[in-house]
Amino acid sequence: QVQLVESGGGLVQAGGSLRLSCAASGRTFSYYAVGWFRQAPGKEREFAAAISRHGGYTYYSDSVKGRFTISRDNAKNTVYLQMNSLKPEDTAVYYCAAVEVDNIIRVVRTTREYDYWGQGTQVTVSS
Repeated sequence: QVQLVESGGGLVQAGGSLRLSCAASGRTFSYYAVGWFRQAPGKEREFAAAISRHGGYTYYSDSVKGRFTISRDNAKNTVYLQMNSLKPEDTAVYYCAAVEVDNIIRVVRTTREYDYWGQGTQVTVSS
């Protein structure tokens, strides 16, 4: 199994940028597809971005496409979420998640498919 710890959240003005990190420990990280999700107060957790085992394939929700970039460094056991042009509606707790997959090109987009979750990091975007 794998343990996940997010960091990098904070308060930023609209139009600003943040980079979130998801540090993994435990089993070999390159066995896992990883995703970023977010949950705003009173709303369900929603998908933001996902990346395949070696980073060759990515997928984004329409709400973040063109503004967010997911990447990974398996040598550092870390996945990143670069967030640019932030909007107040991006305010949420951001979670990373991992699931072990055999297919190296697979990206996973649904919460129910992920087995491991971090504790979350708060992102607040002021207007």
